[in-house]
Parts: sequence; C-alpha cells; structure tokens
Amino acid sequence: MPARLMRFFAATLAFCFVDASAQDFGYRDDAHDWHDDAWWMEGTLDEPANRPVEVNWTEYEHEGYSFPVMVARPADGERHPAVLFGHGRRGLDDLIQLHVKRLAARGFVVVAPDLYIGRFIATHPIEHDYATEGDFNAALDFLLARDDIRERKACVYSHTRGGYYALKVAVSLARQEAGLACYVSYYPHLQDPNAPEAMQVYRYAPEIEQLAIPTLIFVGENEQYQRARGIHMAVDALRAQKRPAQLVVYPGVGRGFDFRPPAVRTFADDLAARDAIQRAARFMHEHLK
Repeated sequence: MPARLMRFFAATLAFCFVDASAQDFGYRDDAHDWHDDAWWMEGTLDEPANRPVEVNWTEYEHEGYSFPVMVARPADGERHPAVLFGHGRRGLDDLIQLHVKRLAARGFVVVAPDLYIGRFIATHPIEHDYATEGDFNAALDFLLARDDIRERKACVYSHTRGGYYALKVAVSLARQEAGLACYVSYYPHLQDPNAPEAMQVYRYAPEIEQLAIPTLIFVGENEQYQRARGIHMAVDALRAQKRPAQLVVYPGVGRGFDFRPPAVRTFADDLAARDAIQRAARFMHEHLK
C-alpha cells in the first residue's frame, strides 16, 4: 500500500477515537485561562448584572486615626454580598473610585478605605508602613458590621500593593479563618515592599504558603514589571499544596485593564477589564453564597 494512503488511513482511524465535542482546539495552560468553552463551543455569552449604584462616604476610627471610606452598593435597598477593596500605591484616586463603582454594579456592597489619607501618607509611597495592615483589617470589621450585607463574610479584592495588604490581613491577621471567604487581585505585589531587592526579584512573601481561601489573580501577558515572576511563582506554590488558586493571564495586555486613563489604555486592556470584572463577580458570588 502506498505510504500516502497508509498515512491517510492512520489519521482517519485516530480521528474515529476522538470525541469532537471535547476537543480543546489547541494546547491549554494558564496563558489560555481566558478561553471560554461555552462561547467557543455553543456561542453562549454571559449576561452581566448591571445595577444602578449609589455611593456615599463615611469614616471609621482605628488607633486614634480617622479613615475616609467610600461605600458603593446597588441602589435597590436590598442586602448584597460584601467586598473589601484594597487600593494600591496611588491611593483611592478618582480612577480607582470608578472601578469601585463598576464592581458594585455587579451586585456587591463594596467598602473601599483610603489607607493613606488616614495616616497622612503621601500617594505612591516607596516604603511600606506596617500599621496600614491593621488599618485595613479594621476596615473589614467596619464592613462586616454593616446591616446591608447578606452574610458575615466578605471577599477581599485588590490591585498592586493592595494585594499585599490583603494577603497580610488574610494570613497574618487570621481573617481567612474569621471573616474572609476569598481573595481576588489584579497584578498584586506579593512581597513585602520593604524586603531587599533579591527578595523582590526571586521570592514571594512567605505568607503566600499559608493562604488557604479560594484565590483568583489577574495579570497581563506584557506586565512590564518584575512582579509577574513573583505572581507566577506564588500561584505555583499554592497549587503545589493543592490550594484553590486560579491565575488568568491576558494576552496582549500590560498593566492597563481599567486602572489607567483612556489615553494610555488599549482595546486589549478594555476587553481584559470587562472580562476580569465579570470573572471576579462570578467567583465572589460563588464563594459568598
């Protein structure tokens, strides 16, 4: 039998043993976690929850300091799941406040404290003030004491340095055992900002290995800072311990998402921002049932 004919029959036989409905149409790994089987196979699009949002400002006290806090929630008078928002080095500026509103529109009561104003810290600090970890923990108590939340648990949601605050509150202050149901973060700084350079480059914060609550992290494929290495190593460490950790890597995306102004964002950033917030909303609703 000619060689070409033999190859044809071999390929045909192999195909007969493949369930076409289960084909992945390509290799899948973390870099493809954005892939949606329901959309690809069935043409299904998620229907986002779009709720009108009301915003008010209040404050809470901790260790003699007063911290302003933004509260965004659906404007329906109903109780909703609780989310604690942790800002990064920029503080709780106007652009970050827009993200807080977008999150609340997905059906959450979101409490977002300004940790820097409370302690008279200028925005974009280089050094980390360890006292802010306790301040963020006090914000969780403030959130869980509200009468408009559905359960006495919350998810902590953050970006950049806020990811480190969230990690410390969850692990060092033991709130993953009393108050926190899940951890969500965009390109988090998963190392003590005061640690030496080598630790920043080659290690992650040891608290990562004690993080036990379900974890979801977003990062762009083109993340321009060394932080991406630590994120991947940290998620690998969690998975090695069989901890529930997900990492979504968006192709063609740097640090934009929607945490930077339109002038420096791209269409890929916009797609990633919309996809990430819907994934985060599904994840948090699931763990705050």
